[in-house]
Formats: sequence, C-alpha cells, structure tokens
Amino acid sequence: MSKKGILIAVEGMDGSGKSTQAKLLYHWLRAKGLPVFHTEWNSSKIVKEATKKGKNTRRLLPMTFHMIHAADFADRWAQQIEPVLEIGGIVICDRYKYTAMARDGSRDVPREVIEETYSFAREPDLTLYFDVPVDVSFDRIAKGRPRLKFYEAGMDMGWTTDPFESYRIFQGKVSEIYSGLVGEGRIVRLDAEGTVAEVQSRVRSTFDKHIDLSSVQVIDQSDRLAQNLSESDIDWLTYSGGDGE
Repeated sequence: MSKKGILIAVEGMDGSGKSTQAKLLYHWLRAKGLPVFHTEWNSSKIVKEATKKGKNTRRLLPMTFHMIHAADFADRWAQQIEPVLEIGGIVICDRYKYTAMARDGSRDVPREVIEETYSFAREPDLTLYFDVPVDVSFDRIAKGRPRLKFYEAGMDMGWTTDPFESYRIFQGKVSEIYSGLVGEGRIVRLDAEGTVAEVQSRVRSTFDKHIDLSSVQVIDQSDRLAQNLSESDIDWLTYSGGDGE
C-alpha cells in the first residue's frame, strides 16, 4: 500500500529554534493554498494532567516518562496525524518519535524498546534536525531564567546536584543520539545557527530538495482559512521573521 499524504517532522535540542521554524514552514505552505496541519509534542489533552501531576510530584521514572509521552503521541497519531495523511494532506510534527529516542535514550531506556513502542508510526517523508552546539542551546534556555525545571535539566538522573551542569550533560547526550540518527540517514541535519530568516531559507531549500508537492491538491479558495491568509497584511510566501525559540 502506497503512503498517503506528506509527513514532515522537526527535531532538535531545546533552544534550537525548531518550533519557530516549523510554524513559519506551516504558514509558507498554507499560503500556497495547501492542506497542512501542525501538531506539537506532549499536547494531547488525555495525558496532560497526568504528566503535570507526575512532574510536580517528581514521580516520573525514565520508563514512566517514556510511556506517558508515547500515550500522548499515540492519541495525536490516531486523532490528528493519520486522518490528515489519509486525505492526502501535509502534517508538520514539532517533535516526533526521534525525540523519544534522544531524550528517553539519554535516560537509558533501551533503543529497541523505544523503536517497538513507536512501531505503529510510519517514518516521516522528511525529518529536519535543527542542529546547534550545546553551549548555544544552554545560553538560549538559561538566559534570564533563575532556575531550570527539574526534568528539563535531567535532574531525575542524578548526574550532578547543579541543575545547569545537569542540563549540559543531558543535552550533550541528546545531541550525540541525534548525530547518530543523522549518520543512519533517518534525519537530515540543518544548521540552525544564524538569523531566523537565514535558517528559514535553509528550511525551504531543504524542503524543496526532498519533497515533491505535485500530488497535493490545493485547497479551494472558498476555504475560510485560505481566504484569511490571502487577505492578511503579511505575505506568508516571503515572510521569514518571528521570534527565536
């Protein structure tokens, strides 16, 4: 059975700017009149409260963390991602199963376990990995913050009692796993340093190189959202501004 729709994923360390770039890519494609949907990691309502409670009480062990994020992804796959793909649309996922490989793998969850958990989800047509040095990620996240969140810093692993040093260790491990996935050819590295406009230019160039949009049907102009975009004061076809992540 041939694959339907086009599935795009964006990956990267915290502070890589991937979310800003994913939203710009979404609006660029929407401005072309294409049916595109954007979804974010850990956004399913069915696990939101459980995740919040687990974090607040610090009860999330590595395998628990792995399974609760998998439940979030499975719900969004069934309710959001797969239905759009089935009708031939484009889905942009801000984080995909490679986030689990990087984060859960850094927490010593075996790779084969992660692969099996997410085996129901197909490989994306393109996964962009927004690569920045760990020091850049650290500076962007830590700037202006009095403290880092417990799990964000990887404090649950007990590597050190210093949250900022723990964050560096955690993101260093995450970066190593992402680099391995690049080497395997499962994700495509994209230099995420530079201005928002410079990075977005690379995003669009890489997208055009890997993705053929000829099979995607343009939305009828009577579509309300397409009308809203076409009437906007912003030219989404050329826009590349926005705030960094």
